Amino acid sequence: MFRLIDRYILKKYLTTFFFMVFALVMIICVIDFTEKNEDFIQQNVGMDKVLLDYYFNFIPYLANFLSPITIFLSTILVTAQMASHTEIIAILSSGVSFRRILWSYAQGAILLGLLIFYLIGWVIPKANITRVDFEIQYTKKQYYYDEKNTHIRLDSNNYAYINRYNNVINVGYDFTLERFENKELVEKLRAQRVDWDSTRKSWVIKKYWVRKYKDGKEELSYKKASIDTVLNIAPGDFKSQFKKHEIMTLPELEQYIAEEKERGIVNLEAFIIDRYERYTYPFAIIILTMIGVIVSARKSREGIGMQILLGIILAFVYILFVLAGRAFTESNTIPPLLSAWLPNIVFTGIGLVLYRTIPR
Repeated sequence: MFRLIDRYILKKYLTTFFFMVFALVMIICVIDFTEKNEDFIQQNVGMDKVLLDYYFNFIPYLANFLSPITIFLSTILVTAQMASHTEIIAILSSGVSFRRILWSYAQGAILLGLLIFYLIGWVIPKANITRVDFEIQYTKKQYYYDEKNTHIRLDSNNYAYINRYNNVINVGYDFTLERFENKELVEKLRAQRVDWDSTRKSWVIKKYWVRKYKDGKEELSYKKASIDTVLNIAPGDFKSQFKKHEIMTLPELEQYIAEEKERGIVNLEAFIIDRYERYTYPFAIIILTMIGVIVSARKSREGIGMQILLGIILAFVYILFVLAGRAFTESNTIPPLLSAWLPNIVFTGIGLVLYRTIPR
């Protein structure tokens, strides 16, 4: 059961948070529309499609993206106003400890954290499917797969290699399929090209060579007849990876990472750090809420302006740590797990220092 002080603080805390999210989201949407309006006109996109397919799904994504910072600033604004009106002093004078005040905020932060964890894990990715498809179709240039020498592990015994792939016509060039037994190469198929048959959902190999290795002997055969084969590869593997991790629910993301690792794909930093960040979001909300209360609970002679300014500075520092962590992960400087947790670790330390040093 929430006590009277809990209900009073939570009402202010949650109301301010949702209002701030709404205001910032609307401002950013207006700016975003201004920047992309020319693309919409050139692509002849109807306003109903823009609103329903893009902005209707962009708003929850944006609200979630802004949530740690808006929660932080909301906490500072609410607490600073209470301090300036001498409400914090009155609460402390009534025998309520500062830790008890922190617990009132923590309850709201925990509720928001659980809500946001559910949204980013299961709800928002579904909405992102339509939004990302819209962006790819109307705001991005035609994607061309330009990777060379693509190696793919099909299963524990079979490996595929494609020198070049044309994702427009779904054709791979200089194709090799190798089969191993007990870590020894026993068969190698090579073809100049491999074509995707969209009707049969399989690959068509024409004019190929087969080398078989047995008992130290090599047998080479050339075949002109085409064959259809089902491989653990699909044209989708060569499509644009633009924001692909954002359209996956948490279970789907976990499964995708496991499958790609099994296939020998190593360039998964964006997916791995996104998985870890989804777990760190609720903790970030709690940590930032606690820091917000600590830095703004004291009545200041300069008014709440300085406290809000301090909050904005700390918010930008938090964003810098998030961006720096991602950059370090992409450059293989630090592991994705440390990168995702680094902002929370640093700000937990900052919070403890502030709690012990700032007079209340």
